[in-house]
Amino acid sequence: MRTMTTMAAVLALSACATTATGADNPRVVLETDAGRMVLELELERAPLTVCNFLSYVTDGDYEAGSFFRAVVSATNDNPNPIDVIQAATPRGSDDDSRPPIPLERTRDTGLGHTAGAISMARDGPDTATSSFFIVTQDTPSLDFGGGRNPDRQGFAAFGRVVEGLEVARAIQISPADDQEQLTPPVAIRSATLIGEVPPECRP
Repeated sequence: MRTMTTMAAVLALSACATTATGADNPRVVLETDAGRMVLELELERAPLTVCNFLSYVTDGDYEAGSFFRAVVSATNDNPNPIDVIQAATPRGSDDDSRPPIPLERTRDTGLGHTAGAISMARDGPDTATSSFFIVTQDTPSLDFGGGRNPDRQGFAAFGRVVEGLEVARAIQISPADDQEQLTPPVAIRSATLIGEVPPECRP
């Protein structure tokens, strides 16, 4: 399980936690081999997670990454099946190039894993780094208190797909092996922030 390595990293991320003051939510364009998606991020409600995600976006870390995993509830062998596609940087889903971030629980943010939600992959609480997933159908078992993860802490939803949900759904039904790994993965050509980095996310 990943753990936070330094208090300095926590403090740096805490600088993101001021609320947005009337500014529009930031948007990120994902260009993939399957098509284009636009993500709107909930900066005011999930500031740590949004600022973390934007740091990977603006550093170009998702370019040449991929959507590598797809889970389909109809075939998911789990008491709490889900419908998601998961992405990673070229370094993989266990990317340890930066410290993990605290978990912003849906109990606290008021966000939920409805169709189109974007959220962070994790192992235990406070272990998310760069790997994220998109929910293609309403999946409340991913929320705080839900049964998908035994710790019942849920996952950190931090935005939603506002354009291109059909692209995410097409990726979800792409060929995959019996380990839910897409064959081949769907490449991310670019991830681009529209406009400037919000002041809340600047060092």
